[in-house]
Amino acid sequence: MTNITEIAPDIYRISTYDSKIDMQFIQFLVKDEEPLLFHTGLKGMFPLVRDAVANIINPSEIRWISFSHFEADECGSLNEWLAIAPNAQTVCSPLAAFVSVDDFAIRPSKIMQQAEVLNTGKYSFQFHHTPQVPHGWDAGLFFETTHKTLFCSDLFHQFGDVEPTTESDVIERFRETIVNYEASPFPNYIPYTTHTDRILQELAALQPRTLATMHGSTFVGNGERALQDLAVMLRQVLLLKE
Repeated sequence: MTNITEIAPDIYRISTYDSKIDMQFIQFLVKDEEPLLFHTGLKGMFPLVRDAVANIINPSEIRWISFSHFEADECGSLNEWLAIAPNAQTVCSPLAAFVSVDDFAIRPSKIMQQAEVLNTGKYSFQFHHTPQVPHGWDAGLFFETTHKTLFCSDLFHQFGDVEPTTESDVIERFRETIVNYEASPFPNYIPYTTHTDRILQELAALQPRTLATMHGSTFVGNGERALQDLAVMLRQVLLLKE
């Protein structure tokens, strides 16, 4: 079953639970003059996500499609979306366009530079290059500047068919994914590099009020503190675990 929840004004969380791996796959749709879809979902999930989007807007009206990094659950059905939305264009980092997206997609992408802003009408989205955060050297994240929603991809990943939004601590949920990585279906899920702490602190400085995660509950609350706590936790668990 695919569920739809408005997590912030005009931002809709579209979630499909896969019981085989005990995980939700989530896309975010921004309803605006130029609608934005963040994450396309897996290619096989396209009919489910398309039908969910159709409950909010006409899918053919999608103007912008974005995601963090080139990976099946992030952009597996990109071409299906480009095919049904004739004015849609992919938005990604220069590296993503060069190494993957423009070879894979049926239309060229729009490249976003660090801190460049994409306007969709009422809302503006600032693009942040985040290499290897959560993972992938081509990674980048969007921040909606009015209501302060950060689309944070795999950061704060939570297993289970969890509630759409939470004000509770999501750090401990994510810690379980990282600490138990050897028993997880995703070993070595998150890397830790010399840039990880800096990137997380830069995201925290945006002071997001909503953290729209790709797998699990959206966190509503002090996003600055949550990202700072995440930086500490990742350092303790990944860098110092030896």
